[in-house]
Amino acid sequence: MEKINAVITGIGGYVPEDILTNEELSKIVDTNEEWILTRVGIKERHVLGKGLGTSYMGTRAVRQLLEKTKTDPMDIEVILCATTTPDYPFPTTASIIAHNTGMKNACTFDVQGACAGFLYALETGANYIRSGRYKKVVVVSGDKMTSITNYEDRSTCPLFGDACGAVLLEPTTEEIGLLDTFLRTDGIGFPNLHMAAGGSANPASHETVENRQHFVYQEGRVVFKYAVSYMADAAATIMGRNNLTKDDVAWFIPHQANWRIIDAVARRLDVPMEKVIVNIERYGNTSAGTIPICLWEWEKNLKKGDNLILAAFGAGFTWGALYLKWGYDGEKA
Repeated sequence: MEKINAVITGIGGYVPEDILTNEELSKIVDTNEEWILTRVGIKERHVLGKGLGTSYMGTRAVRQLLEKTKTDPMDIEVILCATTTPDYPFPTTASIIAHNTGMKNACTFDVQGACAGFLYALETGANYIRSGRYKKVVVVSGDKMTSITNYEDRSTCPLFGDACGAVLLEPTTEEIGLLDTFLRTDGIGFPNLHMAAGGSANPASHETVENRQHFVYQEGRVVFKYAVSYMADAAATIMGRNNLTKDDVAWFIPHQANWRIIDAVARRLDVPMEKVIVNIERYGNTSAGTIPICLWEWEKNLKKGDNLILAAFGAGFTWGALYLKWGYDGEKA
């Protein structure tokens, strides 16, 4: 029996139309453009309006994906949604997206891997394909991070924006697609990066709302140190066990957390910046949405057989890297 690989055969994306610039942000909190650009490299971020959740962006991304790939929604068998900001505790955001897009034959579930969620969901979706039982799997990944951003905290509020991407996975017997994945969690990062309330351990109450515990809490220096070392080590591990040198890699796509983190990881890997896909200045950190939005924007530049290394790091700490050999040339109309 021939080996079955899972290959991305199309990608869709959505970013909200409303933009929050650094100048506008400086009117909300004590900050300025120079401070933001120097520390995180972000000029603006997109913001989804009130009353709309992650499923709205996921639905838009999936509809675009289905149209571009000329796929009947009834043919989709699995839909996974990687998000930290689901519309509701239940039902799943994936089920809402499935309903909105007419995927009536799909099983659905959400994946929570924080900023590394896309890698976790992509590997999970690929395993459905590798099993030989499923032929069409949609992975949706993104977050409405502005819904959990504290706009009284000048250290974190410049970081986050909203976006969502979606990919279609299908089987192939060619040596392309998702060829190797390295995923890890050590669990030591809870004190340094978390949202303190809203879950079963600390349900919402007047007290938790008054104490502003329903927003991202982050200790930047600690997160920076671990993000750089863990992403670089994971990418180096993937490259090493697949005998890839920096010259073999067409594109390196890191999680768009912070310009200094991206630069430091690239330096550790000795990958030239012209091979590093970066769009953080226009979108900020969209958590699980950053890597698929990079793929979506760069799709027209990707060629079949290109070696891509994806790396991400998120709360937990949870991190990983993925070796992806791209499956088609250029952008699908």
